[in-house]
Amino acid sequence: MTFEPALPLPHLRRTRSSIKWRRFPEDVLPLFVAEMDWGIAPEITAAVTDALAAGDTGYLDNPGPLAPAFADFAAASWGWQVNRAWVHLATDVTVGIVEVLRLELPRTGGRVVITPPVYNPFYEMIGETGAEPVEVPLVEASDWSLDLAGLEAAFRDGVDAMILCHPQNPTGRVHTRASLEALARLAATYDVLVVSDEVHAPLTHPGTEFVPFGAVAAGAGARSATVTSASKAWNLAAVKCAVVVGNDPRTAAQLDGLPEELAARTSLLGLRANIAAFANTYWRDAAVERITANVALLASELAEHAPEVKLVPANAGYLVWLDFRDTALGDDPAAVLREVGRVAFNSGPSFGSVGRGFARANLACEPSTVVEAVRRIERTLAAVGARLGVGSL
Repeated sequence: MTFEPALPLPHLRRTRSSIKWRRFPEDVLPLFVAEMDWGIAPEITAAVTDALAAGDTGYLDNPGPLAPAFADFAAASWGWQVNRAWVHLATDVTVGIVEVLRLELPRTGGRVVITPPVYNPFYEMIGETGAEPVEVPLVEASDWSLDLAGLEAAFRDGVDAMILCHPQNPTGRVHTRASLEALARLAATYDVLVVSDEVHAPLTHPGTEFVPFGAVAAGAGARSATVTSASKAWNLAAVKCAVVVGNDPRTAAQLDGLPEELAARTSLLGLRANIAAFANTYWRDAAVERITANVALLASELAEHAPEVKLVPANAGYLVWLDFRDTALGDDPAAVLREVGRVAFNSGPSFGSVGRGFARANLACEPSTVVEAVRRIERTLAAVGARLGVGSL
């Protein structure tokens, strides 16, 4: 059982072909898309290699052994008792969310609540269904928590569903049990289906309680589905496999209407990889240890070299939310940092208008990459300050 250190940047550029390493020129330090700079757990490599060696590369029609593998993982990790018969397959988390929404939304139109700043593809996914997003922003002053009063107002006004991002991306914040229980009561009162994206949940940091929404929703009488995968916590985006879980009898019956092709479009190799991942949590544990060390390192480096930039304290995942509003980098600091500093973060405004002045950074990398990123931020602030004639910011 081993966890390899992050690979050197020249090696990653030479051997990897994903957008993280091909979208920008080589002089741009990539800390944007949600991929890890680490290798794969050897048990996962073996599972996929064995399937290839056996020629086991056909189609799927159900989750098979993945349902008990995920249920066992959920019970051991969070005490969440998943009904194995209510587990379905999806190509990935985004496809799973879209297909669940299609079961709930009217044939034309529809309104879906989201809570910006939030995973930016949610906007596109809602558009895919022909619905429109209803924004209820998080409450920044309360540690980026859910705006329960705002959610109740939106539910009362009439919406068809809500996509819950839990843990929240890009803030890296886990919603509290109290917030989730209150949301479940609201969803039950107004009969709003909640689709919970929990793909970053396995990366919850030590000392933080993660409560699956499904664990509280059914008890409140709420309808909900959970969509998740091993893809983020074990770096498996390319193998294309996710699970969609019904959390109550009504939703479970509804999910039986998912298209048959949804399972067939899911990768059998991905299913093998997910099973191996959920059975080998040591790799995930080591990843979380390195991620939390990098979060602490980033906070320290920013305090010393760019104190105007504030780090929102993350308690899950390797994505962090950086506040540049006290700098002169404008509404989209990521654009300036990429052009001037040659470091690529995600654009804050892409996560919703409340993201103006922010950027998202990826810390699943070597500590030296974190240090270099802060140096480039520091140089960018100095260069922009000099250009504006105000000195170093």
